[in-house]
Amino acid sequence: MYQRPKLEQPISSACQAKDRLSLRRFASYHVTVAEIETLISDEMRAVVGKVMTTMTSYPISASDIRRWASAVYYPEVPPKLYWDEDYASKTPFGGIVAPEEFNPFAIMTKDPRPTKRVMRRTDFELILGIQPPPTRAILQSEVRVHYSGVRMCPGDIIRSIERIGEYSEREGKMGLQLYTTVSNEYINQRDEQVKVLQTMFVRY
Repeated sequence: MYQRPKLEQPISSACQAKDRLSLRRFASYHVTVAEIETLISDEMRAVVGKVMTTMTSYPISASDIRRWASAVYYPEVPPKLYWDEDYASKTPFGGIVAPEEFNPFAIMTKDPRPTKRVMRRTDFELILGIQPPPTRAILQSEVRVHYSGVRMCPGDIIRSIERIGEYSEREGKMGLQLYTTVSNEYINQRDEQVKVLQTMFVRY
């Protein structure tokens, strides 16, 4: 039978007092529907759909696609559509195309110009010039992707347009939770939509 090990030294009263203080501080952050009816302000509703950030890629090369496919399918050989010019030329695409999940911004962007890498910003409202809601933590919940059927090919230049797509709320164990969907649309140089990534974040 498992027996909980005994502590060699008793917990001091100072430690216990510190723990009680931490619990009281934690409890003071707890937000419920009874205290705050909504975390979504009128300013936040007004910025839904507005452009938050944009990026432009360098022209995609066949080597970019081959490297990506080799990494994704390793240790297997990628499908010929992603690296064999002769094979790909006989397909309906007429040449090499990138896997649908290909990210032309993974290494470097043409615009904005490269800077020191930082963690992804999650203060979405500050980017749009408004005050964010009073929350203390954020989690990434899920990612959904819609593919248009238009494929990325060598020579394509892709623009990324990121917006706040939607706000919603629900009551959870940690209090009132705010769900923020960030929509990221990929468009090529012919103004054709390639795909839309929708990332949901939970704040509480």
